[in-house]
Amino acid sequence: MPTNALPEFPEAAQLAAIDIGSNSFRLEIGQLIRGRYKRIDYLKETVRLGGGLDADGRLNEEAQLRGLACLARFALRLRGFAPAQVRAVATQTLREARNRDAFLARARTVLGHPIEVISGREEARLIFAGVARLQPSERPRIVIDIGGRSTEMILGQGRTPRQAESFQVGSVSLSMRYFPDGRFTADAFRAAQVAAGAELEEALQPFAPGQWIEALGSSGTVGAVSQLLAANGISDGVITPVGLRWCIETCLAAGHQDALDLPGLKPERRAVLGGGLSILYTLALQFGIDALQPARGALRQGVLFDLAERLEAAQAPTRQTHRQDMRDTSVHELQRRFGSDLAQAARVQRLAGALYRSTTTPRNGHTEAARELAWAAALHEVGMSVSHHDHHRHSAYLLAHVDAPGFSQSQQRRVAELVLGHRGSLRKLDTTLEQEATLWPVLSLRLAALLCHARNDVPERVVALRRTDDGALLRIDRAWADGHPRTMHLLGEEVRAWERAGRLKLAVRTGG
Repeated sequence: MPTNALPEFPEAAQLAAIDIGSNSFRLEIGQLIRGRYKRIDYLKETVRLGGGLDADGRLNEEAQLRGLACLARFALRLRGFAPAQVRAVATQTLREARNRDAFLARARTVLGHPIEVISGREEARLIFAGVARLQPSERPRIVIDIGGRSTEMILGQGRTPRQAESFQVGSVSLSMRYFPDGRFTADAFRAAQVAAGAELEEALQPFAPGQWIEALGSSGTVGAVSQLLAANGISDGVITPVGLRWCIETCLAAGHQDALDLPGLKPERRAVLGGGLSILYTLALQFGIDALQPARGALRQGVLFDLAERLEAAQAPTRQTHRQDMRDTSVHELQRRFGSDLAQAARVQRLAGALYRSTTTPRNGHTEAARELAWAAALHEVGMSVSHHDHHRHSAYLLAHVDAPGFSQSQQRRVAELVLGHRGSLRKLDTTLEQEATLWPVLSLRLAALLCHARNDVPERVVALRRTDDGALLRIDRAWADGHPRTMHLLGEEVRAWERAGRLKLAVRTGG
């Protein structure tokens, strides 16, 4: 894997994590000094992005504008931060939104940083990372995070998650469906609890009480209910079935969210309290949770810690460290899982990287592209576990859909597109190849896979790729070319493939 992908930063450099949630947007800025975390700043705004999804699964303009306005304010706070110091992730609402790409393009312009849409399991992994780091324990534990449109459940011990799942039920979505006009009725609470239970039922066995000793709740809903119970003297902040029944009975007595005027209840929480309580009460009864402790740590801290590990792993040659980028770990695990030819993957990876470096100048955007190229080269043959025929298509499908901790959904798709394009017709990548950021990695990977097709090492000194005014020139040592006529034949076919695609003029020359 490339080791120089990120610039050098001092250990105490400030890092920023942005959590673009379905209910709230959060910005966390902090430092890690000798393994200890120090918060520098924390900003939170209730945006209700999830409330803007219409019946067709499209995010309406009003919700988009609320989100963009919030991100613009975050951007002001992030002035002076280098790109590698910031990581922004989006969760369930943008996993669902059919028009998410259009919103993400606008959001990137406003924020000044890319936004990664992460899978539900990746969200769960990062939640556990935040909790495990800020509230360490060696006891087996269950961690629950109720968001606006999804609920994450994680089993783990120490810093290791053993089981992580995401379920499509949250405080916003459930409140919109069962308490749409803000009225609290017994029938609405019962219906909401049945709906939540149906969604969570498949988790009953893997998350059964025998699997854990302590239960922790992370983030907004749990924090809000904990504060409500403590402020009203019902408990010291621990969430129990008795406390949840008091909350529900208090809502029923009020009759409407606008009539709730309780110590510890923030006004912006009233609209999503019904759904949140329904999920919590269902979890308590179905999973035997007698006491749910509010946790220190959440998704945003997990994102920040993960970013710190990426930086540390990238700087391994200049610092003694045992950290590894989780994405590298996932790539190695996928190679093992699908029985990759590791020697072939390594030779294609080395050559593709060398060819790509000769066509580009090191900049932050290009270094991340180089890492994606390296991952694609390492995984370009995983589809052979399905079928040798059209294995590049099988590889691409697997990589686009497999759970790969550390990767965002968008980054997985980019790696999958590179793998899809490493052989065969280029027409399937017509739109993708319009982007120079993809064009040169695709060319480098195709040439590397072709040159190494006989599964023999190709010394870097015998090939050289450079840009020309109208495309690219591949120079090959004449003696090596004379000894590999079949490879030269395939290179001729490759030249014609790029001619048909019309995206780039590839020339191949031999020399002494």
